[in-house]
Amino acid sequence: MKTRTLLLLAVGTALAILLAGGVLLFQLSSESNAVPTFALGDEAQVGDVTITVFGAAPADGDAGSDLYGVDVELAGVDDPDGLDSIRLVTGDRSLAPLQGAADGRCAAITEAAVRCRLDFDTSGSETTSRVVVMRRGDDQANWRLPAG
Repeated sequence: MKTRTLLLLAVGTALAILLAGGVLLFQLSSESNAVPTFALGDEAQVGDVTITVFGAAPADGDAGSDLYGVDVELAGVDDPDGLDSIRLVTGDRSLAPLQGAADGRCAAITEAAVRCRLDFDTSGSETTSRVVVMRRGDDQANWRLPAG
């Protein structure tokens, strides 16, 4: 093949790639898959679980505490490992709730509605931005928490 033919093929391929990228960018710009943010006190159905986030504060009432407690009500299905689907997302970390027995701390998701507290260790987090995220299957719900 001649050099001119190879150059024309390369330019044609580059234009085809550019056109395909433009079509993909247009498709992505018209999508609206944003996850809604629920207000504190609003009930959300996330997969097979109903969850309500009532509020959050340092777990022991001390503003300098490393434990951050989130007051929730969970119901819908018996799932001893269900708390793994809940995270506290800060500006720099995604934190899992602490496990283990403590007064008022959530132990599992049950079929009956249970109001309890999710405790998170925020000692490694350097920001005060906090969002509770629950994902089950293809469903997700978010609650923006007050800074503190």
